[in-house]
Amino acid sequence: MSAEDPPRSIPGARLMFTLDPAVSYLNHGAFGAVPITVQRTQQRLRDEMEANPLRFYGTGLVDRVVHTRRHLASFLGADPDGSALVPNTTAAISLILQSVRFQPAEEVLLTDHSYGAVTMAVRRQCRRSGATARTVAIPLGATDAEVVSRIRSALRPGRTRLLVVDQIASATATVFPVREIVAAAREHDIPVLVDAAHVPGMLPVDVAAIGADFWVGNLHKWAWAPRGTALLNVAAPWRRRIDPLIVSWDQEEGYPLAVESQGTIDYTPWLAAPTGVFTLRTLGWESVREHNAALAAYGQRVVGEALGLAPSDLPGHDGPGIGMRVIPLPAGLATTSPEALALRQRIADKLAVETAVNAWGGRGLLRLSAQVYNRPEEYQHLAEHLPALLAAFQR
Repeated sequence: MSAEDPPRSIPGARLMFTLDPAVSYLNHGAFGAVPITVQRTQQRLRDEMEANPLRFYGTGLVDRVVHTRRHLASFLGADPDGSALVPNTTAAISLILQSVRFQPAEEVLLTDHSYGAVTMAVRRQCRRSGATARTVAIPLGATDAEVVSRIRSALRPGRTRLLVVDQIASATATVFPVREIVAAAREHDIPVLVDAAHVPGMLPVDVAAIGADFWVGNLHKWAWAPRGTALLNVAAPWRRRIDPLIVSWDQEEGYPLAVESQGTIDYTPWLAAPTGVFTLRTLGWESVREHNAALAAYGQRVVGEALGLAPSDLPGHDGPGIGMRVIPLPAGLATTSPEALALRQRIADKLAVETAVNAWGGRGLLRLSAQVYNRPEEYQHLAEHLPALLAAFQR
């Protein structure tokens, strides 16, 4: 197969999911998609819960959660005793921001690739504490060395209380060299929070080797867990300082049980999550990763060509292979969040294609995901019809 050929589809993979066959779902990165095997596991757990709620919640639930946490932490190379199951990455980030305890003279440093809800959470906590939120700009296509250099130059020892950085940025699909960034911050004893929402199942990861003070990733995106499943890892010096957002019966147990114990929440997504990892491994995790990365690159190329873009104009074309890619839209198109949302909805309504459209850095970015249920023909269809749709949208 040449670089110009589309990657081969994985036989039968589409049948593993219950997605609408009339829609091209090219936005796995938004909410994931849960395989049928995982849906059935979760339904059995729900049936068990509803058959005897008192027994489900009152007998052995903590042990089941701990066992699940250890399984998922092992998958990610994280210390199980330093990890906690949480609903999602943004919930964990709010938890960390509450626990760090900022002072008025301090600041939180982010990049301009930060997820919107994360930036909002940082700004809210800074307003409450009197601290400052500051952003460092990282150009699209910056090399790892350039990224580390820009972040290192932006750090203010004695003032920067926390650095928040993505491992894979949602809006730009940029892969950040987090291990090197953590090392640079460590030179000044500045704690680092890694937002790894898209990492589990997308990239091989050894959380312990990254060395961040805080690392959190969703398993309900690329690791095929039910929605509401993420893993937070906290370095040893910080564990006693974690202050749960909600006080429940295991508050006195401390981290991680104090974070995981939340009364009558639905624990079935967490307990079913190992089935997602098992399904991923059964299909062949490396094969899945290679397929998704190749298909995302193919989709980026064919849609980019349809919009008149050269390979060098496509961010990430020469970077690490991941299952998400972005395509810059024509200048003046989708430059604000409302415009981006309107364009995404127009593409869905007119072309029956689900994508992500983000306004970033004064320009609209179309983000395409690739998963085993996708086919090259879906990207070809988008490439064929998108130019006319964009031209009509601009008028």
